[in-house]
Amino acid sequence: MSDTPTSPTASLPTATADAGRDASVTAPEPARARPVRGDDETRTALLDAAHDLLAAEGPTALTVRRIAGAAGVSTMNVYSRFGGKDGVIEELYVDGFTRMRREMADAPVTDDPIDDLRRCGEAYRRFARENPTYYSLMFDQAVPDFVPSEHAMERALAALGGVAERVQRAIDDDLIGGADAFTIAVAFWACDHGLSSLEAKTQAFGQRVFDWDRIAGVAIEAMLAGLARQS
Repeated sequence: MSDTPTSPTASLPTATADAGRDASVTAPEPARARPVRGDDETRTALLDAAHDLLAAEGPTALTVRRIAGAAGVSTMNVYSRFGGKDGVIEELYVDGFTRMRREMADAPVTDDPIDDLRRCGEAYRRFARENPTYYSLMFDQAVPDFVPSEHAMERALAALGGVAERVQRAIDDDLIGGADAFTIAVAFWACDHGLSSLEAKTQAFGQRVFDWDRIAGVAIEAMLAGLARQS
C-alpha cells in the first residue's frame, strides 16, 4: 500500500502549486429573507440579489446596475464592498464551496469508515441537486468570463479536506489502498461530480429512464471494491 500523509488536510496542494490539477472536482433553492439594511446586511443583500438574478435570468443579468437595483441600494455599494461585479461573483463562488463543505461535514462519522464515505458522497450529490445555481457557478462556468482568484481556488480545494480525512480513516483501517488519501478523495470527487452533472443534464427524462440514486450506488460500490483490492 502506498505511503500516506499523516494529515490529509495539511497535505492539500495550493492553487498555485497545483494549478494544473482540474478542480472541476435539482429542485429550486429555498428563498432567503432580505435582512434589514446596514453595512453587513447590505453586503448580504447584494450577494442574495446576485444569486437570485443568476438563478432567474442567467449570467447576462449580473451587471453592477442590476445587482444593486435588485438589492435596493446604490451601485457604489457594489464597488465599495466588492470592487465590482467580479468581486460579487467570487464571493458567491467561495460561498458555494463553503456550503458544500458544510453539507459533507454534516454527514455522519461512525465506526464504519467505508459507510462514512458513502454518506459523504450522498451529501455531495444532495448539495448539487438542491443548489443548482451555486453548483453551476462552481463547476459549469455559468459566468463565462469569471476567473476565480488564487485565494478562491484555495478555498475551493479546502472543501476536499474533510473527504481526505474520511479516506485516511479507511486507509488506516486497511480497508482501501492504492494511493494517498488526497488522490483517492479527488477520485471520489470526480465520480460524484460526474454523477451530479449527468443528473442535472438529464432532468427531462426524469425517473422514467435514470434512477440516479441507484446508478450512484453502483458506481461508488465499484470504486470501493476496486480500492479494497489494493489495500
